[in-house]
Amino acid sequence: MESEEQAAMTELRLSYRYIKEHPWVVTAVNGFLSAYFMEQPGFRVLRHFDELESGMHVWICEVPGTMKMTALLRRLQADIPSCRYSRISGAPANRPQYVVDTLERH
Repeated sequence: MESEEQAAMTELRLSYRYIKEHPWVVTAVNGFLSAYFMEQPGFRVLRHFDELESGMHVWICEVPGTMKMTALLRRLQADIPSCRYSRISGAPANRPQYVVDTLERH
């Protein structure tokens, strides 16, 4: 009998600034996450939506306990325009949030 991995809910977010500079990147991230789902067992995108309050696009993902979200983000950075990502802890939804943003701080 195989032991089940603990999956964690994680949010991947694109900032309004980044989307404004590179509008096509939302489609690129959708495609990237679909491909990642095909190669990484246990990874799933549960929901994608546009958060009206902040202007961010949000993907809620189920991430296997053995997977590091930073590995996914490093691979994503190779496919999209220059960016930085940061982890926001203590988020209201009680799950880790990773925000992809422009390199410049405004």
